[in-house]
Amino acid sequence: MPSRRSAGRCLRENEPRLLQYRICKEPRVTDLLHLPISVSDLVAQALSRDLDRLVAIGQDGERLTARGLAEDISRIQQVFEGLESRPRRAAMLSRNRLEILAVNSALGFAGVVATALHPMGSVEDYLYVLEDAEVDLLIYDPGHYEPIAAALTERAPRLRHVFAMGGEGTGRNLTEAARDYTPRPLVAPAFAPDALMRIAYSGGTTGKPKGIMCSQGASATSALIQLMSWEWPNEIRHLICAPLSHSGAAVLTSVLVRGGHMVVVPGFEPVAVMQAIEEHRITSILLVPTMVLALIDHPRFGEFDLSSLEVVFYGASAFPAARLKDAIERMGPVFFQFYGQAEAPMSITVLRRDEHKVDDPERLASCGRPTPLVRVALMDDDMNEVPDGTPGEICVRGPLVNLGYLNKPEETAQAFAGGWLHTGDVAVRSADGYLRIVDRKKDMIVTGGFNVFAREVEDVLVEHPAVRQAAVIGVPDPKWGEAVKAVVVLEPGVEVDAEVLIAQVRERKGSVQAPKSVDFVEALPVTPLGKPDKKALRNRYA
Repeated sequence: MPSRRSAGRCLRENEPRLLQYRICKEPRVTDLLHLPISVSDLVAQALSRDLDRLVAIGQDGERLTARGLAEDISRIQQVFEGLESRPRRAAMLSRNRLEILAVNSALGFAGVVATALHPMGSVEDYLYVLEDAEVDLLIYDPGHYEPIAAALTERAPRLRHVFAMGGEGTGRNLTEAARDYTPRPLVAPAFAPDALMRIAYSGGTTGKPKGIMCSQGASATSALIQLMSWEWPNEIRHLICAPLSHSGAAVLTSVLVRGGHMVVVPGFEPVAVMQAIEEHRITSILLVPTMVLALIDHPRFGEFDLSSLEVVFYGASAFPAARLKDAIERMGPVFFQFYGQAEAPMSITVLRRDEHKVDDPERLASCGRPTPLVRVALMDDDMNEVPDGTPGEICVRGPLVNLGYLNKPEETAQAFAGGWLHTGDVAVRSADGYLRIVDRKKDMIVTGGFNVFAREVEDVLVEHPAVRQAAVIGVPDPKWGEAVKAVVVLEPGVEVDAEVLIAQVRERKGSVQAPKSVDFVEALPVTPLGKPDKKALRNRYA
């Protein structure tokens, strides 16, 4: 805990075990009595009880108890704290593995700001992040990334410490280094709510990825919303197949606090995921829509017993209503949607399981209603709230909102204009408060002076039984300015004429929304996070 003297000075960013307040310009009272809870507080509390209970199972059957995880966290924390030059910012590069649970938490307890390198990225991508985030500590999986770690060590001048998880190579063996320490009781550092906890990089679909500065307060708020607003099974056996470097780790705290355990698999592969659900009687899982579709469209889907699943948490990208209905009919009423973005993580709105009305396409297209700890408004370009039924940008206030963009003050000011986070998502609100996202603001097509929301056209296209996926973009056109173009993936072995699809949209939405052209492709390009990559499509058809 800080002394009165240390609490009254301007501290270094996230100085471990000291309370950070931004008092460099205006001194103010440091209120230790009412210090908000942090993610590390929640983890420490969860791992201090029922020490012999199971908390995680690894891909090779390794079993980790609450006591074992707490001891691993403590040992690794001490490794980081014992380095000659104390690391400030860390990056992790790894496929899913059990050790990540302890390493991620240890970074938090050591007061090191963490960022993740996407496991499907390139060396150049990683070098950009390491430089932008001023990373001085790299932790990696030597079984898959040894050559990349060697290249990064050689080319990233800021790196001072490199550790390999469970092996030796370019980096020091973190597992062996941790054995030199005796576990201590976990004590969460005292952080101010606006202290930097993590830097999350966007997918880079609009240029170089932006580093979103995630605060201690927003991360704790996200966990608290999950605990109060998400529908969890009574017995939580949660499968982690999404990248632990990104959304896969988002529910770690909630599962621990609720007394559940996790099963960690290396990544998403449809058959392996279905086998794990059957073998471990999994009750909850977090997926993005493309993963759900990969399961239900897989030819072996019917071979596995998935009846133990009580809830499928899904989000991160659009889920066409017609395909969501297919998923519900095949997997049951187990779907729970969360809507958020890195700037306000995971839970701006939620759509609960019983709110998925299969006979109501508008409800299935909804992202739900706002959660209790956020304020949400739909606004026009002049920052006026729009009435129900009128498209407006989703704007958010509250403790869920993060700090802005690293090294990008102008973009931060633009995103937070008027004292609101501008999400870039355009939605309409129903009379009973449900939001339905019609498009990303940047994806809106202006054709002949009319606005066309690509997502609405996509939803109509995928209603055709021959269509598996569709992406709609605007392409340059000398007559219309932009012309509506559909890029379509068909079901295997099925054909349909482009004019049939165009006519379907014209009948449902009108001639303005009807595509001027349709291209059929084997697959849509996707970002590393599994979202359709419209930037790549625009470049292809520009």
